[in-house]
Amino acid sequence: MTSQSPSVDIRGRSAQQLAALMSAGLLSPEEVAEQTLAAIAACEDQAVFTRLTVERARAEARAATQRLRAGRSASALDGVPIAWKDLFDLEGVTTTAGSRVLEADAPAKMDATVVSRLTAAGMVCIGHANMTEFAYSGIGLNPHYGTPRNPHGREEARVPGGSSSGSAVAVARGLVPVAIGTDTGGSVRIPAAFNGIIGYKASSGRYPMDGVFALSPTLDTLGIFARTVEDAVVVDAAMRALVAPNVRREPLTGLRLIAPTNVVCDDCDPAVMKNFEAALARLAKAGAIVERAVMPAFDEILALSARHGTIVAAEAYAAHKARVEGPEAGRIDRRVAKRIALAQAMPMVDYIAIMQARSRLIQQTSERLSGRCLIAMPTVAHTAPPIAALEADDDLFVRMNAKTLRNTMLGNFLGWCGVSFPTGTDEFDLPTALLLSGAPDADEQLLSFSLTAEAIVREVVDSML
Repeated sequence: MTSQSPSVDIRGRSAQQLAALMSAGLLSPEEVAEQTLAAIAACEDQAVFTRLTVERARAEARAATQRLRAGRSASALDGVPIAWKDLFDLEGVTTTAGSRVLEADAPAKMDATVVSRLTAAGMVCIGHANMTEFAYSGIGLNPHYGTPRNPHGREEARVPGGSSSGSAVAVARGLVPVAIGTDTGGSVRIPAAFNGIIGYKASSGRYPMDGVFALSPTLDTLGIFARTVEDAVVVDAAMRALVAPNVRREPLTGLRLIAPTNVVCDDCDPAVMKNFEAALARLAKAGAIVERAVMPAFDEILALSARHGTIVAAEAYAAHKARVEGPEAGRIDRRVAKRIALAQAMPMVDYIAIMQARSRLIQQTSERLSGRCLIAMPTVAHTAPPIAALEADDDLFVRMNAKTLRNTMLGNFLGWCGVSFPTGTDEFDLPTALLLSGAPDADEQLLSFSLTAEAIVREVVDSML
């Protein structure tokens, strides 16, 4: 803490709020970094991070303080803390992907490219956030480093969602304003939904992937956890090495919102549907045109998976074959190792069939989403389930994991970008969420409408408090 700056509580503030306080001289980046590190140390849940980069954070905060005092800020994010899922290379730190078997690997020789870009923008690296081992689950359990607990719910510990569990919880608890995760089948949008924060999943290829530990090269994408869509927009620009965002707030008048009538609303919790419909009604009142329609691609994707298997299963097995079939298998989360090994029997002809069908379905759905059009659905069919039951019952875990991933994985298969918004809570104070998705590479359109939609959707949340 600097003697020149009065103490200001930073807990729960957005990136833009912190940036404004620092720009006004009410806080220094060094004070922000020290408060952040102190809050993490004092947090009741020590499973949120796998490791902190304390010295790096202090050095970066010191440099940001000097820049701000000299009137030469690196960007609108200068001095803002950020956490990285334990899949991103941080120079001098071993990337473990939530796994004990990688702890003996050599430390990264350099930052991942997206890490370098946000460092150049002045963001302060706090460390690696916890995650599901090898990013292979939508639930978020980790038997090695502990399971981060969802900060919501009154009666028992609830799952954080996966696989970017620690990243979401770090933002939801107010420990950092921004965290970066990956999303292969829902690993940004699911934990964002369970934890009641914003989760933006980018289209494939929007950011460079070098220095990011892969699960499925075909489906892996990156995403941003934030307290506001505006924060996500500013961070997105910096991750693309832009000086300023090229996303502009768009009115909802005339926006077509397709609300699918098949698959995504099946077996949803009553509170999920109630809050989803309330959000849709407000969006319609603001000028959006809500269309109820069948999305045939959804049923075909489920049928393809049942008949042939999945892309992520095949590619995860290719990446981890030696680990799950060798002496290291016993050191891997049993649920993860078993799921990876199941793809052993999947023939190449099935993988090719899925990839061919995917190309066809992406083209078909992209044509349907042309113009001012987005898809609206519940992010997850249910709220966060209890941790204890899923740790005790592997069969229950498998069923719940499949249900948790059902809605979001459709977007990955079809190459969609997406933003998850909190829509309220259920009777246990557990968050529910709405997912807006756009066609591949329609990120600017999605984010532009999301900037406007956020206040409308959040009005639903506020009205429930």
